[in-house]
Amino acid sequence: MKPLNFFANLFTRNYVHYDGVPPINVYLLRILFVLIVVFVGMDTWPAILTHKGEWDHVRAAAICMWAGYAVVCIIGVIRPLLMLPMVLFEIIYKITWLMAVAYPLWSNNTLAGSPAEEMTKAFLWVVLPIIAMPWRYFFRKHVFGSGKKASTTP
Repeated sequence: MKPLNFFANLFTRNYVHYDGVPPINVYLLRILFVLIVVFVGMDTWPAILTHKGEWDHVRAAAICMWAGYAVVCIIGVIRPLLMLPMVLFEIIYKITWLMAVAYPLWSNNTLAGSPAEEMTKAFLWVVLPIIAMPWRYFFRKHVFGSGKKASTTP
């Protein structure tokens, strides 16, 4: 395969392997899921496995939820199109947090130096899943259904 053909094919809809999704989206999704597994997993699982004593129940719930999220995202590395609802979840919670927490702090000039500053920097990377998400495919398959009717014949 010629290098130019390879790069051109990255952006061409692939109906054979990816149900009409360009390979570039599939590769970006796999990278996204690997990043989630590695970075979220590195933050949460050591905290769970090495914790001793009592925890604040809200903090413990958040850490356990994120640890589970990292484990489920392993499926996304293997089958990225199957796990698109997880990408949508990531997009929604990050944008919601940025609007509800970071934006008011920023607009009042109190974000810099606040406890929310580091999380804001991490959540601004929400642009990556927005770009990686094959939106047309997502709406066709997950919102409107595939258009195929189930057989009612016994």
